Amino acid sequence: MRGVSPLPPPGRLRTLSLATLANTVGSGLWLTGAALYLTRDVGLSAAQVGAGLSVAGLVGLSASVPLGSLADRRDPRTLRAVLQVLQAVVAATYLLVGSFPVFLIVAVLELLLASGNLAVRAALVAAVAGPQGRVHAFATLRAVANLGIAVGSGLAGFALAADSHLAYQILVAGNAVTYLVSAALLLRLPAFPPTEQPMTAQPSTAQPSTAPGPTAATRRGRPLHDCRFLAVSGASAVLALHQTVLTLVVPLWAVTQVGAPPPVVSAVLLTNTLLTVLLAVRLSRGADTAAPAARTMRRAGLVLAAAMVLYAATAGLPTGAAVAVLLVATGVYTLGDLWHAAGGAGLAYDLAPPDAVGAYQGADAMIAGLARAAGPALLTLVVLDGGVPGWLAVGAVFAVVGLASPALTRWALDDRPDAHRAGHEPRADGGRPSTGPGRP
Repeated sequence: MRGVSPLPPPGRLRTLSLATLANTVGSGLWLTGAALYLTRDVGLSAAQVGAGLSVAGLVGLSASVPLGSLADRRDPRTLRAVLQVLQAVVAATYLLVGSFPVFLIVAVLELLLASGNLAVRAALVAAVAGPQGRVHAFATLRAVANLGIAVGSGLAGFALAADSHLAYQILVAGNAVTYLVSAALLLRLPAFPPTEQPMTAQPSTAQPSTAPGPTAATRRGRPLHDCRFLAVSGASAVLALHQTVLTLVVPLWAVTQVGAPPPVVSAVLLTNTLLTVLLAVRLSRGADTAAPAARTMRRAGLVLAAAMVLYAATAGLPTGAAVAVLLVATGVYTLGDLWHAAGGAGLAYDLAPPDAVGAYQGADAMIAGLARAAGPALLTLVVLDGGVPGWLAVGAVFAVVGLASPALTRWALDDRPDAHRAGHEPRADGGRPSTGPGRP
């Protein structure tokens, strides 16, 4: 079972994984049932739900950098546990929603906490896993999260089948309880005060940079002014548009353009989930530091481009053949998705100053969030209205961004002379991430 289960051996990473599993079971419950609860039980219109979530999502991004910075100055374990308790309170407040204004207030609070908590989680992963294990830990948690969401989605099916007021109330309460369970598990980890976080570079011995750009002190305090980091993060955010492709564009394309029956959409998403659980950790290897992570991003861009070509190839095929190609394309897509996740994590971690991981992860999350906000409108217009040329255009963008990632990363490293000395030399273990219990 060790080769199948995404849970790591006993240790700190196992504890963090269990906390993630509890949290994402709740995510699966809410993601699956929220729309029907808010429309069928609360009585909001679909337009109100969509508009409220869009506004709340954009407002929520503003919490990423401040809470990430706070995680650099405080114990990220305790901070994340506190945030999850607050999220439990806000999740339970959905039981009191009865109008659009109240829904909007609750949704804004929910997404402010959720966006900030992503940056805090990244700081906690770095504290638990250290420079050589954090990408491995990130991939492990990604696999565990997919498992949790799948379990939560399955449980939500019972509430949706009952389609009653009581069933929806239980679903909302269950989501709130999972936050509390996750917070309790997090408190089983030791505290990680800032003084215990490893410093990989000594400023007193670093050679001054000859390249123009922000100083190390500026980077620590103001990640949104670090243009080189933002360029790399922006490239990763463009590739992150692929998430909208799978969750929105492919389902609509499969049903409306290919003529596949609706259950095929479930098969596509299940294929992605299963491959993520099985392969996320394996495909994360070798992306611990910036240079190899950039090469992983290049590979991700090219593989995602190939997947877009395969999706385009379903146009005009008989239904059976089109469904087969859709599933093959999703398998290829998942490889690109996982390489992008590993490469993006490696870059966002390794290009951040060691004492500003949370702030830089917050900035990276904010840029990715902006891309996700723009993705649905942009990609439905390009692909669903553009057809095969639209798919090919999206694939070309992914390929170009992937190919540009190593050059952008070298440009960013030129402004970080300490990076060339600390953590960027080949390791004796061949570049495999640490899997010991000391790292998440």
